[in-house]
Amino acid sequence: MTTILHGNIIHAPSFGALETVPNGYLILEDGVLQTVSPVLPEQYAACPVTDYGDALIMPSFADLHLHAPQYPMLGMGMDLPLLDWLDTYTFRTEARFEDLDYARRVYRRLARDLITSGTTRVSAFASRHTDATLILMEELEKAGVTGYVGKVNMDRNAGPSQEETAESLSETLRWLENCRFTNIRPILTPRFTPACTDGLMESLGKLAAERDLPVQSHLSENTGEIAWVKELHPDCPQYWESYHKYGLWKDRTLMAHCVHSDRREQEAMASSGVWAVHCAASNVNLCSGTAPVRELIERGVRVALGSDIAGGDQLAMNRVAVMSIRASKIKQIETGKPFLTVPEAYYLASTAGHLYFGGGAGFQPGHKLHAVVVDDSAFPEPTRPLTLSERFERSIYLMEKQHIKAVYSEGINRL
Repeated sequence: MTTILHGNIIHAPSFGALETVPNGYLILEDGVLQTVSPVLPEQYAACPVTDYGDALIMPSFADLHLHAPQYPMLGMGMDLPLLDWLDTYTFRTEARFEDLDYARRVYRRLARDLITSGTTRVSAFASRHTDATLILMEELEKAGVTGYVGKVNMDRNAGPSQEETAESLSETLRWLENCRFTNIRPILTPRFTPACTDGLMESLGKLAAERDLPVQSHLSENTGEIAWVKELHPDCPQYWESYHKYGLWKDRTLMAHCVHSDRREQEAMASSGVWAVHCAASNVNLCSGTAPVRELIERGVRVALGSDIAGGDQLAMNRVAVMSIRASKIKQIETGKPFLTVPEAYYLASTAGHLYFGGGAGFQPGHKLHAVVVDDSAFPEPTRPLTLSERFERSIYLMEKQHIKAVYSEGINRL
């Protein structure tokens, strides 16, 4: 089936490169992008066109780090540092997901909220509850969100309501046996080193190797956390080695935060193909600091963005991109490294994430379409006609749900 979309096409195929096609066309066959053209190719002249007029058509967003069961506590506990915030709010909230009716209600709303915000790909932490994790995967798939979900593993230092014991591995195996979804796949998820015993980490590392599974966790987010890891693993000079020694440090591993990753840790990430997921809002909210994004990229580390709800207080990834820009400007004052430009931050919030999931670089032919259509006509009236690049910048800063007219995931409009 041929689908043709018309509008002002904007994408970032590489870091910092913004390409625009005014009044262009996207040609799809069965949801797969065939070409991006400034004019309608003659062979398609008789085909129907979905005409978005003067709207902007851009690649959708990808959120590579969010805690789905923390969705109900958005905006709560923002005056607490990380470890206190976990004990006071997070673990208690996540314990509620033993109630599967509650899980269904929350996750259905979250899945819809992601789509209506323009996010079509995610890598999400669930809770420790196997059945609630499967519900999350089901609701994301129904809504059209694609990507990875992980049943969280933690068998220490999480309080009696959240700690697993011997059942952590057996429940992980039960979860994996029931992951029968098309576009939502499993990812192994040790919460972070302090929450997992050595035996559990070793078992997860073996499972990752045996089943070729990706891994997600946290790294060097907070100085107190780093000191805690050092106490628990005195044989590891640095935090990352507590994952490496168990086979969890590899290509397709996502490590959120990396706020305090030094040169040696960054080089270890680059050499192993480990991704850094920058979560600017939560790092500021929880007083952890700001990740050295420019430095990570210069050292060859692959970087994407995450909302990190509910440490992060915004689910919409355009706002996550804006927060990343602001944090980088503070970082420039400290280090002299140039701040992130709007096209660079947008690349990290869209293209970089899509590449992790096997998608294309921007609107790259041969890949299922993931796109968001933005009507910016309701923005404040400018004093002169704006270029597409200027309209794009305003959209990243000002876009709300009511401005999003269509969201394509796997080639299908999900709105």
